[in-house]
Amino acid sequence: MILADAYTYALDYLNRNNIDEADFKSLCLCSHLAGMKNSQFRFHKNDEVSKAELDNMLSRLKKGEPLQYVLGKWDFYESEFYVGNGVLIPRPETEELVELAVSYIKTLKKCTVYDLCAGSGCIGLSIAKACPNAKIILIEKSIDAFFYLKENAEGIPNAHIVLDDINNSDGFEQADVIISNPPYIKSDDIAELQNEVHFEPELALDGGADGLDFYRIINDKWSPLLKSGGRLFLEIGNEQGKDIINVLNNYKDIEVIKDMYGNDRMVIAEGVNYG
Repeated sequence: MILADAYTYALDYLNRNNIDEADFKSLCLCSHLAGMKNSQFRFHKNDEVSKAELDNMLSRLKKGEPLQYVLGKWDFYESEFYVGNGVLIPRPETEELVELAVSYIKTLKKCTVYDLCAGSGCIGLSIAKACPNAKIILIEKSIDAFFYLKENAEGIPNAHIVLDDINNSDGFEQADVIISNPPYIKSDDIAELQNEVHFEPELALDGGADGLDFYRIINDKWSPLLKSGGRLFLEIGNEQGKDIINVLNNYKDIEVIKDMYGNDRMVIAEGVNYG
């Protein structure tokens, strides 16, 4: 099947099955099968692709599986990351958190950065590539997610991955920066999330009864590991801006920043002197 026919076939299939963004998803599937970026599609419409592989991918989308899992990788910041069952899908608003952190880290010389609840590594590994003088330590407790973290970290010399629970902060050196996009969905709200999100690991979504459990861990156990004057960067839920200020009582100068959609999404705070 040539690429042009594959696109028409996929578009018709997705529309008939009421799959949203059918045109975009058809383009992604066909470009992926042809081993090219979406922008190259129009130059290769006569290339051959496998109908059997396309049928398999379309069937997975029909069952509600996220496009990112079907493709097996997804663009984030300036790189591509392997993703699949057991790991949170990188999202565009998180790129804003990375941009804030990178801008700050580039003002430092050699420094140590912790990425807590690292998942696929999209945050910490993006920082590692953009800031080669920084030592990035990425901590993730899920074995499933760690599989993708390991794959994504390959060949990045200043990235160090650790399979551990962030409840355990013993034995870690002090850092200049701590960054995290932890689970922050309220437990009772998870059932109401859109169908595709239910394919993602609940472990990476469930932030406890009020969605703030992991921020308490970052406050209680990791604040002593942030150097005085160091920076904390966090992603938060869009209704957590006010509450997060009370949770982070071991930090100072807490600032809540809105994302591209005008929602509370990021937090910057400063480490205090524990000496």
